[in-house]
Amino acid sequence: LPATMLKVIAPAALVALVAANDNGLAITPPLGWRSWNLYGANVDQGLIEGIMDGMVNTSRPIWNGSTLNLKELGYGDVGLDDNWQACGDPRAKAAGNNYHDAEGNPIVNLDRFPDFNKMTDHAHSLGLTSGWYGNNCICSDHCKNASDCTNMIKGDVAALIKFNFDSWKLDGCGGETDLAQFDQVLRAANKRVTLENCHWGSKYPFKPDPSLPPREGCPWNFYRTSGDVRASYASIMHNLGTVFPLAVDKLSYPGCWAYPDMLQVGCQHGPGGKNDPGLTIEESRTHFGSWAVVSSPLTLSHDVNNKTVTDAIWDIISNTEVIAVNQAYAGFSGGSFSSSSEHVTLTDAYIESNNGERVRAPSTQYLYKPLGGGKMAVVLLNSGDSSADLEFKFSDIPGISGSQFNIRDLWAHKDLGSATGSYTVKAVASHDCAFLTLTP
Repeated sequence: LPATMLKVIAPAALVALVAANDNGLAITPPLGWRSWNLYGANVDQGLIEGIMDGMVNTSRPIWNGSTLNLKELGYGDVGLDDNWQACGDPRAKAAGNNYHDAEGNPIVNLDRFPDFNKMTDHAHSLGLTSGWYGNNCICSDHCKNASDCTNMIKGDVAALIKFNFDSWKLDGCGGETDLAQFDQVLRAANKRVTLENCHWGSKYPFKPDPSLPPREGCPWNFYRTSGDVRASYASIMHNLGTVFPLAVDKLSYPGCWAYPDMLQVGCQHGPGGKNDPGLTIEESRTHFGSWAVVSSPLTLSHDVNNKTVTDAIWDIISNTEVIAVNQAYAGFSGGSFSSSSEHVTLTDAYIESNNGERVRAPSTQYLYKPLGGGKMAVVLLNSGDSSADLEFKFSDIPGISGSQFNIRDLWAHKDLGSATGSYTVKAVASHDCAFLTLTP
């Protein structure tokens, strides 16, 4: 990461490291890009290689006068999601499967992805890592028995090694849900990959189990806390809320991060079509800022080669001060310290078209994250229908010491002076947020 980014691993954090997957990866929340939120099933090798090029060809000025591309900002992994597999291949059908052959080997759709090794080599030539996807949802394979599952896991690991992928998202749709076994097979092959547990916060195993040894209790590097996020404010608020209880239980920490899904910043009309309407700039700030302050991995999904889209969101996704907060860890991953008693009801096209449950969220909610040395990050969310002045008392922030702090606005990159006892941010727009640091 650039020198402009703060990285804090405090002594208190070392205790948590003992409980994490000890493959040495994702000590800070991973940053990267993945295909699903915008492209869904519409993927091929040319698209992914083009995104890889875009990660290093998007150099633009950032707030401090530097010129950086996405890779230099820390977004170093480009991940392919679902629909690389050859659904219904005769070899799979003969074995009673959808995309694994009789020996458990996954079968690639060579029309879409003619040469995975060329694709991963291209990533590596650009200084990027390359991500894959397994236990697929499109034409998922369900093991007939434990032995069948073991063969598929071994076949998938062998393929990952053959194709030279560096990270792996393992979904919850098929039968390969034993992530401890995946970890064992990877270790036996001496292959280290950044592993995502995508079990939606509901399908076992979906969160760390501190009662087990690390290799069994958290045999992944980050884990989904929710279902898929959509490009709507209601969905963002719902998924964000799934992280808070895990943070309270200290179940998000270096090497084992809680993750409310990829970012929808810059995405519109993705797999959900009209049900993924897209976010306003204010909502995009709230999305990115809230994910950052709770130590979520930051996974972009927009078209990085679309200049109009990238220009619109650049100040958000290139904010090195906000990314620095995301990357810091001083013993607590970030959570909520105050919520209004007044609530708002949020909905979107997906909820309404599926008779889903509308999202009930506090009209205002305040988040925090300790940064070490008495410094705190604070995010003030306004989910109300109109702009509002947002005031908070320093004494309400857990673990804070002192009553006088220097305030900095991370969106404006501006020092706001000293305050004693409390601070008020004026006129925060509807669905927007303020992002501050407090320094003693």
